Amino acid sequence: MEKLVKLLEQLLFNMRELEAVLSDEQLLLCAGHVDGPALQVITDKKSSLLSTVQHLDKIRLQGESVLRVKAPYSSHDVLTDLWQQISTLSESLRDKNQHNGLLLGYHLDHNEKALAVLKPRHAQSLYGPDGQSRSNAISGRRISI
Repeated sequence: MEKLVKLLEQLLFNMRELEAVLSDEQLLLCAGHVDGPALQVITDKKSSLLSTVQHLDKIRLQGESVLRVKAPYSSHDVLTDLWQQISTLSESLRDKNQHNGLLLGYHLDHNEKALAVLKPRHAQSLYGPDGQSRSNAISGRRISI
C-alpha cells in the first residue's frame, strides 16, 4: 500500500508541474505576439510531463490490480485524499488545456487570415519564376535587344 501512496504522490507532483507549464503556455498565448521558440520549449515540456503522467497512471492501474483496490479508495483515508486532489487537479488541467487550445486556434486563424491577405499581393510580382518581366498591360510581341 505504501508504494501506491508514493506513486499517487509522484503523480500529483507531476500534475502540479504540468499545471505550471500550462500557466506559462497561457501567458505566452495571451501575449500580443507569440514567441515561436518559447512556445516550442513549453510544448516539449508539456509532452514530456504528459508522457510521465500517463506512465505513472499505467503503473497505478497495475498496482491497484495487485493490491485489489480501486480508485477512489474509499476504505483508505490517505489514498482517498490523494485521489481527490488528483481528480480535482485533473479537471482543472483539462479546462486549462482546452482554454490554451482555443487561444492557439485564435492565433492560427489570425495568421491564416493575414496570409490570405498577403498571398494575392505576393502573386502579383513584376517578374515570373523564369526571371522575365511579367506585364499584363503590354500586348503584342516581345522584342529582345
